[in-house]
Amino acid sequence: VQLQASGGGSVQAGGSLRLSCTASGSIRSINSVTWNRQAPEKERELVAVLTSGGSTDYADSVKGRFTVSREQGQKTTYLQMNSLKPEDTAVYYCSVDLIQSYSGSYASRRSYSGQGTQVTVSS
Repeated sequence: VQLQASGGGSVQAGGSLRLSCTASGSIRSINSVTWNRQAPEKERELVAVLTSGGSTDYADSVKGRFTVSREQGQKTTYLQMNSLKPEDTAVYYCSVDLIQSYSGSYASRRSYSGQGTQVTVSS
């Protein structure tokens, strides 16, 4: 299984970006997708979570501005970021909790993290 995060870039404050996180490989189902971010000299923090049932959770700092979504049955999760602020500048990472298929009927719950994508918001 591999994760590919993309969509980062540089925008001015008030702008928007949409990040994508695509899982590929022998995936039977996705349980949840988590977006985290890490700013320079700061600890990694949770940004958003999306469960297979459609439940979402957001950090207080992004509520009302960020939306996490995934089309049913698809393996790409999006993080729509609107009204971006300079303090949103960070490397954004996605992590996926999933059921991975192996040979035969064997399957196992696994977690994977992708490489980060840089988001830079200028004032």
